[in-house]
Amino acid sequence: MALSEFDLIRRYFTHGARGVTLGVGDDAALVRVGRGAELAVSADMLVEGRHFLKGADPALLGHKTLAVNLSDMAAMGARPRWATLAIALPKVDEAWLGGFSRGFMALARRYSVALIGGDTTRGPLTLSVQIMGEVPPGKALRRDGAKAGDDIWVSGYLGEAAMALEMIGGRGWRGLSRDDRRTLEERLHAPTPRVALGLALRGIAHSAIDVSDGLLADLGHICERSGVSATIEWEAIPAIPLVRAHAQTDSGARGLLSGGDDYELCFTASPRRRAAVMAAAARSRVRVTMIGRIERKARSPAPVTVLDSVGRALKVKARGYDHFR
Repeated sequence: MALSEFDLIRRYFTHGARGVTLGVGDDAALVRVGRGAELAVSADMLVEGRHFLKGADPALLGHKTLAVNLSDMAAMGARPRWATLAIALPKVDEAWLGGFSRGFMALARRYSVALIGGDTTRGPLTLSVQIMGEVPPGKALRRDGAKAGDDIWVSGYLGEAAMALEMIGGRGWRGLSRDDRRTLEERLHAPTPRVALGLALRGIAHSAIDVSDGLLADLGHICERSGVSATIEWEAIPAIPLVRAHAQTDSGARGLLSGGDDYELCFTASPRRRAAVMAAAARSRVRVTMIGRIERKARSPAPVTVLDSVGRALKVKARGYDHFR
């Protein structure tokens, strides 16, 4: 017998939740926010054909659906606590739902996130999560705190997800080993949210953002909100050798600078806090790389300038992903 909407919710998306007064099954959830804490709230939507390919592995898709939201909490220096999930499904596919639920809930357990509600409906496959976390008053990492003279840092490596998308699109799997392909696809389909690093940077970083739409676009958001400009060094941008070699092509360079889906953190901090930044990274077991400097707002229309190995400004047309351009 076909599952009803409420059977579907009970079977795949109802789980025990600690620290929750009332979870899935009522008109709204009730949660207990820590004394004196501020509530950080974010939402993301993934649409088939726009954010993921038709036929994507459901377990990996479940992971990514939550991971991109956890990345927003990381960028705010917030500890993730609760999430709601709304799904539009073209049909009830129990094998797909089982895989998606496993991927989503495995990551939720890893970060102690309680799934406390949501909605299901029939329609084109669409996945929408609202995530909530806690942060001490005045300690959130924000986009509007960058100061002239700050160092600019990024976590991990950039460009692998963009290269994977290019390769999957049929523009270059030839010559890549199976291990290379696996590395690229894993970074695209199963990103690691930098929650521990975001928490460790509270009180150290002046501003932060997660790199979801591309380094230039997202660093540009910090510049816009903070009323500053930025200069970064092309050679300093961290990339694995495979991506760095591909970046010698025009499409590879665009991917490294403007490709999305990295879900690394880009943040700024005073040069006096370099030792503190490195200590925070070591505690979080995440590599960080200093790539540039925040400057006073320039007259140039581009908020971010990229310098080559001899200090000349590169001409960069692509600035990042925009859903409506």
